[in-house]
Amino acid sequence: MSLAIFDLDNTLLNGDSDHAWGEFLCAQGIVDASEYKQANDRFYQQYKTGTMDIFEFLEFALRPLAQHSTQQLQQWHDRFMQQCIEPMMLPKALKLLADHRARGDFLLIITATNHFVTAPIARKLGVDALLATDPQMEDGRYTGKVAGTPCFREGKVKRLHHWLQHNKHTLEGSYFYSDSQNDLPLLELVENPVAVDADEILIRTATERGWPVISLRD
Repeated sequence: MSLAIFDLDNTLLNGDSDHAWGEFLCAQGIVDASEYKQANDRFYQQYKTGTMDIFEFLEFALRPLAQHSTQQLQQWHDRFMQQCIEPMMLPKALKLLADHRARGDFLLIITATNHFVTAPIARKLGVDALLATDPQMEDGRYTGKVAGTPCFREGKVKRLHHWLQHNKHTLEGSYFYSDSQNDLPLLELVENPVAVDADEILIRTATERGWPVISLRD
């Protein structure tokens, strides 16, 4: 059994669930659309160029979670899944997951997007485990703060090492599929890094290092 690790946004999904959640909040009138959309788009551009401050972003992105009950948030998320996430599902991504599953590999998603947004998506994709940025909770409500290490850039490596210490898996024969230059620290760690519908910097790096470059969209 090998560990097959997958980034989520713009890798297994044809889109970014974090950015889409912000757009959903705007469309539903849950946040001030004009102000929130501008910030949401700005952070997304920073992410794509590799310049995003993860803590500044999380202060923005987790704030709406703290303003509503978990029951209300879940109702909205159910609608979000149907309206926004299911159209992002990629047949080739589902086949890739199925192929690794058929080999007996352990399927793990590692994503910077927070656990509230991504846990239902991971369940829908049928993976074995999820590592995501964890929103802090107190007394059954989100606080708007992050708990522990954000699952971003080098944080993904730290979170994975911590997970490996408490599970029976190793990185022998491991795979990691990602679209983003932000995931270079983890791509460099696994035995089989794969660039998927990648950004320009990752494509260039993958080509220089002889990593496979694939598309799950064409």
